[in-house]
Amino acid sequence: MNSVSWITLRTTSMRWEADLMQQILVSYDIPCRIVNVGASGCFLSGQAAIQVHPQDKWTALLLLSPKEEELEPES
Repeated sequence: MNSVSWITLRTTSMRWEADLMQQILVSYDIPCRIVNVGASGCFLSGQAAIQVHPQDKWTALLLLSPKEEELEPES
């Protein structure tokens, strides 16, 4: 049996945020999955983790990182 390993990139308390991260990664052909971390009465809430394969970790982190703010010139 061939086992695929996954690593957790981020954990969020909002399921919709995990869904958005998954859509971004899938659009770049990065295999990923969402894992429910905690119990929730609502589909769109509760703890969720986004996971990728170890070899995709750094690319996925770059894609999901916030845009760097432009450096302001010193006065």
